[in-house]
Amino acid sequence: MDELKIREQEDERMVNEAFQHLLETYLKSHHRKKVDLITKAFNFACKAHEGVRRLSGEPYIMHPIAVAQIASEEIGLGSTSICSALLHDVVEDTDYTVTDIENIFGPKIAQIVDGLTKISGGIFGDKTSSQVENFKKLLLTMSDDIRVILIKISDRLHNMRTLGSQLPHKQYKIAGETLSIYAPLAYRLGLNKIKEELENLSFSYEHPEECALIQQRLDEMHSNLTSIYDDFVGPISAELDKHGIKYTIKARIKRPYSIWKKMQTKHVSFEDVFDILAVRIVFTPKDPKDEIAECMQIYAYVSAPYTEHPERFRNWLRTPKSNGYQAVHTTLMSKAGKWIEVQIRSERMDEIAEQGFAAHWKYKDGEKTSEESESELDKWLQTIKEILDDPQPSGMDFLDTIKLNLYSNELFVLTPKGDVKKMPVGSTVLDFAFTIHTVVGTHCIGAKVNHKLASLNYVLRGGDQVEILTSKDAQVKREWLSFVTTAKAQNKIQALLRREEREKQKEGEQMLADFLHQYETEPSSMNVDKLCSLHQLKNREQLYAAIGLGTITLGDTDINHLRAKKESKQWSRYLKRIFRRNEEKSEPDNAVSTAQPKIDRKKPLILNEENIGHYIIGECCHPIPGDDVLGYFDAAGRITIHKRQCPEANRLKTADGNHILAAQWDTHKRLFFPATIRIEGIDHVGVVLNIATILSQQLNVNIHRLTIEARDGIFQGEINLQVHDVEDVRTICRNLKKIKEIKVVSRIS
Repeated sequence: MDELKIREQEDERMVNEAFQHLLETYLKSHHRKKVDLITKAFNFACKAHEGVRRLSGEPYIMHPIAVAQIASEEIGLGSTSICSALLHDVVEDTDYTVTDIENIFGPKIAQIVDGLTKISGGIFGDKTSSQVENFKKLLLTMSDDIRVILIKISDRLHNMRTLGSQLPHKQYKIAGETLSIYAPLAYRLGLNKIKEELENLSFSYEHPEECALIQQRLDEMHSNLTSIYDDFVGPISAELDKHGIKYTIKARIKRPYSIWKKMQTKHVSFEDVFDILAVRIVFTPKDPKDEIAECMQIYAYVSAPYTEHPERFRNWLRTPKSNGYQAVHTTLMSKAGKWIEVQIRSERMDEIAEQGFAAHWKYKDGEKTSEESESELDKWLQTIKEILDDPQPSGMDFLDTIKLNLYSNELFVLTPKGDVKKMPVGSTVLDFAFTIHTVVGTHCIGAKVNHKLASLNYVLRGGDQVEILTSKDAQVKREWLSFVTTAKAQNKIQALLRREEREKQKEGEQMLADFLHQYETEPSSMNVDKLCSLHQLKNREQLYAAIGLGTITLGDTDINHLRAKKESKQWSRYLKRIFRRNEEKSEPDNAVSTAQPKIDRKKPLILNEENIGHYIIGECCHPIPGDDVLGYFDAAGRITIHKRQCPEANRLKTADGNHILAAQWDTHKRLFFPATIRIEGIDHVGVVLNIATILSQQLNVNIHRLTIEARDGIFQGEINLQVHDVEDVRTICRNLKKIKEIKVVSRIS
C-alpha cells in the first residue's frame, strides 16, 4: 500500500511539473494570457484520463500535456490550441462527447477536438480503410481551421518520440504513415525542424541498423567537420563584423535520414554525399522594411572571400516558397576543398522557417510577406477541398493524390501579362493549364512557351512565359494521366474520365437491355454475369462501359451463350470464383484465411529455409536476406514480403496499416535470391572481361545476364545474378569497385 501511495505521489509531482513547464512556456509567448482557461482544460483532462496509463507506464495525461507543449513551444500556438491539445483524446477515449466539450469550453475548441477524434464506423465508403477515413476527416476539418492539422502534427511528433513502447508491427505502421503523410504535411506548413525530426525518428525505427551506422560515421567525422567549419566561418565572421552586422552563425549537419535518402536516390556511398555540412546565418535587420536588401548585401559580404558554385544559388526573398520559406542559399568552396552551402535569413524569416504558417500570424499586421503566405495557404487549402469534393475510387488513389500535393520543389513561370506562378518542378503545360482553371485545362490543346509552340507534355523550366491555347472541341484523354504531375490536374482528369465512363456505362446498360429485349431475354443478374464471363470481364460496370464505348458488339454469340442449357465448366469455375470473392468481401478487414497458420502479431515472422515457400516475395522490390522487411497479409490470408522502404510497402503502411506484420530473416546461406547491380564507368577494352573474371572466378557467382551499353566513352550496365543475402551483394560491389574503369556500383533490386 505504501509503494502504491509513493507511486501516486511521484506521478502527481511529474504531471504538475510538466503542466507548470507548459504554463511557463505559454506565458513567455506573445499570445493573450488565458491561464485560467488552460488550467480548466488541464483539470478536465486529468479527471477524464484518471487511472489510465500509456504503454510506457506513465500516466496517460502526460501525453496531452506533451502535445500541448509541442504546440506552444515548437509551433507557437495560443490558448485555444493548447486547450484543444490537452483535450484531444477525451472524446475518443472516455465517455465525454463533443457536445460536452462545447458546453464547457465553447464551439471553437469543440470543433478542433472533433477534428482530432478518430472516426468510429465508415463514413467514406466500405472500401476505405479506417486510416484513410480518419485522414480524410482530419483534412475536412483542417480546411475550416488549420490549427487542427498543427495539433495533429504535434500529437504525431510526441507519439514518434515515445514509439519504443509499441510492438514492432505497430512501429512500422506508424513510422511509415509518418514518413508518407505527416512529415510532408509538416514540410508543406513550413515546420521544417519538426519535419526533419519526424523523418529521422521514422528512419530509426524502419532501418535501425543503417540509421545507427550513418550516425556513427557522423560522430567519427565530428572533429574534422568542426575544424572545417571553424576555418570556413572565420573570414565570413570577420567580413560581417567589419560591416557592423548583428548576427548568429551556426553549423547545420545533415541528418541521417537525409543522408540515407540521398544515398538511395543518387546511388552513391556515404563518402560521396558532399553537402553534409552547411552554415546558417541569421541576422537582425537594421530596418525591418529593408531586410531583403540587407539580406542580399550580407550575401555579397559572405561570398566575397570564396569561390561560388555557379549553379547552386537560390533566392526565395521576393517570391517565397509555397510554405512561406524565405532565404538566400549559396554554395561556396572552402579552403579545405569542400563545397559548403550557406543559408542567409533574417530573424523573422528564421522563425517562419521553424514554426511555419503559425509564425505568420505573429507578423501579419501590415506585413506584405504575411499576406502572401496566407494567400498561398488559402490556395493549398482550396486544392485540398477540391480533392475531397471529388473523392478517389480507392483509399490508395486518394492518398497518392494528396501526397502529390505535399512534397514538391518549385519553379516560377510567367503568364503572358508577366504574373509569376509557382509550379512544382516537373510540371507540364497541361499542369499549368489546370492551375489556371479546370475549364482551361479541360480544353487545352497546347501552349506558346516563350512565344514558341509547345505540346501538352512540354516540361516547364524556371522563367518560362506560358500562354495556354484552348479549343472548345478539345476533350480530356486518358493518356494525359501519364504526363501530368500536379495533384489538381490528376484529380480533375480522373474525375472527368470517371464521369465520362459513368455516362458510357448508362448507355451500355440501356443498349444491353434493348438487345436482350429484342431476343425476349431478361437482363437478369445471372445473364449479365454470364456475359461478363464470356467476355472475360471482372464486373458488370466493365461490361456496360465496353458496350457503351463500342469495344464489345453484342450479337449471336452472346445470345447462344445465354441460351445454352448446360453451363460449361468455365462458367462453373466462374461461379465458384464469384462465390469465393463475395465470401472474402463479407469478411472483416483484419480477417485471415483459415488455411493460413495463425499469426501471432506480437512476434515477428521468422523467414527461414523451411517456411519461405509459404510467403510471396514482392515482385516490386525483390527483398533478399539482410534487407529490412515487413509482411502484409491480405483478405485471403496471403502474406507478401516487402522491403520496408518499398514504395508499395509505404502505401500499405499508410492506407492499410492494420495488416502490416513485423518480419525478419533467419537464413543461413542455403538459398539463392535474384539481385541486380548497376555499374557505370569509363569505356575501355577489357572491362567486360574483368567484370566476368571477378564474378565467376574470384567470387564464384553465377551470372544470369550482363548487359553493357557504351556511348561517348562512358558505359552503363546491369548485372543480374544469384546471391545468398545482402552481404554477398556488398562483397560483389566492393570487388567490382577495384576495377579502375568502374566509377559507380549500386544494387537496384
